[in-house]
Amino acid sequence: MSVVSKTYRANSLEGLLEVADKFLQDWGEHKLVTLIGEMGAGKTTFVKAICDVLGVEDAVSSPTFSIINEYTTANGETLFHFDFYRINDEQEALDFGVEEYWESDAYCYMEWPEKVENILPEDILEVRIKEETDGTRLISVFKH
Repeated sequence: MSVVSKTYRANSLEGLLEVADKFLQDWGEHKLVTLIGEMGAGKTTFVKAICDVLGVEDAVSSPTFSIINEYTTANGETLFHFDFYRINDEQEALDFGVEEYWESDAYCYMEWPEKVENILPEDILEVRIKEETDGTRLISVFKH
């Protein structure tokens, strides 16, 4: 069972930077994070904002075609950004060793987790991003 633990509001995609900072203050100890939202809701932009707050110097981009992008934070921690949109099934994720990433104690931010929902670890944060009609993003965090 998941319960809404907190909801943040960003008035623009750029406003996600402030939300990312608050999110990390509130939830930074949780390293496994799923991101749920429609195409264009701001999932990748949220990860970019998280990376900015963590001091990642590399250009952050969507891993739609590579499936996984790896970044190093200012304090030397690793952040993996997954996009499962293009995988065919959970076995494909297992074949490339997704469980090893999850067990690595690195940050793991995962877009389209619905594609691997049966193999996801139990102790994850679920972040749902919804775009309102006025362009505002609601970012709701659920603790499982």
